[in-house]
Amino acid sequence: MNKRMRRMDDFILRALLAGLALVLIAGPLGVFILWRRMAYFGDALSHSAILGVALGFLLSINFNIGILITTITMAVLLILSQRKKQLGSDTMLGILSHSALSLGLIVMSFVQKRVDLNALLFGDILSVSWQDLWVIGAGVVLILGVLAFIWKPLLSLTVHEELARVEGVNVALISALYTLLIAVLVAISMKIIGALLVTSLLIIPAATARKFSSTPEGMAVLSVVVGMIAVMLGLSASMLWDTPAGPSIVVASSGLFLISQLVGSRG
Repeated sequence: MNKRMRRMDDFILRALLAGLALVLIAGPLGVFILWRRMAYFGDALSHSAILGVALGFLLSINFNIGILITTITMAVLLILSQRKKQLGSDTMLGILSHSALSLGLIVMSFVQKRVDLNALLFGDILSVSWQDLWVIGAGVVLILGVLAFIWKPLLSLTVHEELARVEGVNVALISALYTLLIAVLVAISMKIIGALLVTSLLIIPAATARKFSSTPEGMAVLSVVVGMIAVMLGLSASMLWDTPAGPSIVVASSGLFLISQLVGSRG
C-alpha cells in the first residue's frame, strides 16, 4: 500500500514539475505573442506538430525532431507568405494550419504502430517520465537563455519594427530566433498539454497578466505566476474529479482570466 502511494505521489510530482517548467517559458514567450498579435501564428505551429509526430513515426525518427522540422518549415512558409501579401495573413494562417493538422492525421493513419491521438491532441501530463523532465529542463534552459539574449531587440521590434531597423536590430534574425523558440516550446510541450492546447497556455496567462502589469518584464513574470497557479489548480481538479489533466489546466487558466476581467472592470 505504501509503495503504491509513493508511486502515485511520484507521478503527480513529475506532472507538477513538468507543468511548472512549461509555464516558466510559455509566460515570457506568450507576452510577445500577445503584443505582436500572433495568436493564430502560434496555433498554426502547434497544429503542424501533429504532422511532425506522424512523420517521426513513419520515418522511425524521434518525434521531437519531426516536430521541430515541421514547425520550423511551417514558420518559414508563414513568413514567406506574409511578405508576398497576395492573401491576407489570417487566410494563409488558416489554410496552412488546418492543412498541416489534417495531413498529419492522414499520415498517422498509415503508421503501423498504434498511436493515442487523444494524448497528442490534448496531452497526457500524468504520463511524464523523469527522462521527459530532463528533456523539458534542457528546453527550458535553452529557451530562457536565448530569450534573455534577444529580449531587448525583440521588444524593440515589437514596439516599432522600422525604428528597430534604424537602431541596427537585425529584424529577420531576431524574428527567426523567436519563431524557433516557439517551435522548441511546442516540441517539448506536446506530451504535456497537447497540440490543440499549447497556444492557450501561451495566450491566456499573458492576457490575464496584461491588465495588472506596468512593464514588459513585470508582465512576463506575472504571466508565469498565473500559469503556475493554473497548473496547480488544474492538476488538483484532475486528481479530485478525475478529469483530463491538460484541459483542466487550460480551464483553470481561463477561470483566472475571467476573474481578472471581473476584478479589473470593478476597479
